[in-house]
Amino acid sequence: MMSTASDTEIVFTAPEAAESRSLMRDPAPLGPNEVAGRTRASLISTGTELAGYQGLWHWSDFPLQPGYAAVFEVEAIGAAVTDLQPGDLAFCMGRHRSYQRHPRAEVVPVPPGLTPEIATFARMMNVTLTTLMTTAARPPDKVVVTGLGLVGHLAAQNFARCGYTVYAVDPAPARRAFAVQVGLSRVFATVPLDDPAVAKQVALVLECSGHEQAFLDACNVVRRRGEVVQVASPWRQLTDLPAHAIQRAVFFNYVDIRSGWEWELPRHADDFRPHSIFANLATGLQWLAEGSVHVDGLYTTAHPQDAQEVYQQLLHGRAERLAIVLEWRE
Repeated sequence: MMSTASDTEIVFTAPEAAESRSLMRDPAPLGPNEVAGRTRASLISTGTELAGYQGLWHWSDFPLQPGYAAVFEVEAIGAAVTDLQPGDLAFCMGRHRSYQRHPRAEVVPVPPGLTPEIATFARMMNVTLTTLMTTAARPPDKVVVTGLGLVGHLAAQNFARCGYTVYAVDPAPARRAFAVQVGLSRVFATVPLDDPAVAKQVALVLECSGHEQAFLDACNVVRRRGEVVQVASPWRQLTDLPAHAIQRAVFFNYVDIRSGWEWELPRHADDFRPHSIFANLATGLQWLAEGSVHVDGLYTTAHPQDAQEVYQQLLHGRAERLAIVLEWRE
């Protein structure tokens, strides 16, 4: 019997209100295919979570329990689990809470030597690894990433790591500086529509900003039958750009437009679908462990008790880096 213990979790109680609350741990015995343990780190998603924090999720009401990127230290394993042991680190798509309990199939072992804080970034890499697995573009095709928040920044690194010619675009100087810091060499404030080496030569644009002008620029920069993948959620209308401008660019440039829906892939592979969400998570962890994708210098850490201040920093652009990782200490 698992002990009845009190844990903590972050809860959005109202628009722009985050609290650290106590909750009772599930007292039921661990199932044969379950693993559980204390959380070491969890990463805040600055897109999805900030939308929930502001009350923009149309499918949910307050209170909300955010979070989907956590690393925990295994403390208990079910009788049928043979490949994880107490003391191992495991990644899960768990909430911001001090204790994790998941089916073995829903966790990924963290490679040796990879810290919990850095391992959490595999989750945000995964958002555009789906596009990487499904695009018609092939290396060294030209790829443009618009919007260098956390998802866009990692998208640029993902595609550069695989041999694509990547152009990273963001109007914010600080975000461009982070891109240069990790070795991206083609970094721009705006989509280079006037550069003949780029304009109408791009195989794929990953639109990671959610801005209408970036989407129109994407449709104008791709080659004929090029792909524009809308990765960012357009939570709010940001311009009065007429739909006709987009229609015209799509029609006369023969643009293939699709959603960057991460869950286009199945959670787990089968005989006819070899690519999957959890295979991509394992790939992301491996790339982080080998150092071919870098996040050092891209994040700061905070304590879960400071959740309200942390989310306010991210919401109002006061965070020093692209991301904040919560460290769960005793």
